[in-house]
Amino acid sequence: MTFSFIEFTVEEGIATLALNRPDKRNAMSDEMRTEFIEALEITAADKSIRALVLTGNGKGFCAGGDIAGMEKRLNAPSGEVAFNGWHRQLRVHHAISLLYQLPKPTIAAVNGPASGLGADTALACDFILGCKEANFTWSYILRGIIPDGGGMYFLPRRVGLVKAKELIFTGRKVELDEAVKLGVVDKVTSLDTLVKDAVTWAKELSQGSATALALAKTILNQTFETSAERIFASGSQAQGICYTSEEHRDAVKAFLNKAAEEKK
Repeated sequence: MTFSFIEFTVEEGIATLALNRPDKRNAMSDEMRTEFIEALEITAADKSIRALVLTGNGKGFCAGGDIAGMEKRLNAPSGEVAFNGWHRQLRVHHAISLLYQLPKPTIAAVNGPASGLGADTALACDFILGCKEANFTWSYILRGIIPDGGGMYFLPRRVGLVKAKELIFTGRKVELDEAVKLGVVDKVTSLDTLVKDAVTWAKELSQGSATALALAKTILNQTFETSAERIFASGSQAQGICYTSEEHRDAVKAFLNKAAEEKK
C-alpha cells in the first residue's frame, strides 16, 4: 500500500512505520494522521504482523503538531474554534489509542527530537529505543496548551508524578542521558543501526504466542487503574482463552514429546 506522508513496510513479520515529512521534522498534519491511523489498523488486523517499529525519516522523530494546523485554528471564526478543536482531539486520541492498545509489541525508535505530540506518541509505544541524536520535550506549555497526546497519562507512569509535573510545567528539553536515567528511554543504540536494532528487538519480543502477548498486554495496560481482584479475574478469563489456542496446544505437545524422548 502506498502512502504520501508515512512509509509502511512489513518484513519477516515486523512492520516498520516511518513518519515521512522530513522537511517538517515529521510534524503531524491531519493528512499524516489519517495515514497513520490506517497503517495502525492494518497492523492490528494482519495476523502475519507480530510487532511494530515506529520511527521518523530525516533528522527528527516528530516535531509535534503541524504549524499550518495551528495557524488554521487561529484564523478560524471564533464560533468554530471550540468545535473544530474538539473534532481534532477526537482524531488525535483515536490515533494514540490505536497505538497504545495495539495487541502486539510496539517500539519507538527515536532518531531525533520528539517534541510535544511527538514525545507523547513515543510514550504510547511499549518500549523506546533512543540514540544520541534523540531528545524529548513536552513543550505544550510554551504554546499555552496542555499535553493532548496522552502525555499526562503516560509520562507519570514512566517518570513518576512529581517529575512529570516538572517536565510538563517547564516544557524543557530532556537529552538522551537524562531520558535514560528517568526511564523515558529503555535502550540506547547508534543512529546508524537504530531501526535495525529496533527490528531485532521487536523479533525477540514477539517470538512467543501472539494470543498470549495480546491478552497480557491488554491486561498490563490496565494495571495502575484496576484493582488486584479485577486484574486476577481478567487474567483468569484470558488464561481460559490461551488454553484453547493452537500456540498453547502445540507448545504443550512439543514439551510432552521432549519429556518422553528424554525418558527413553
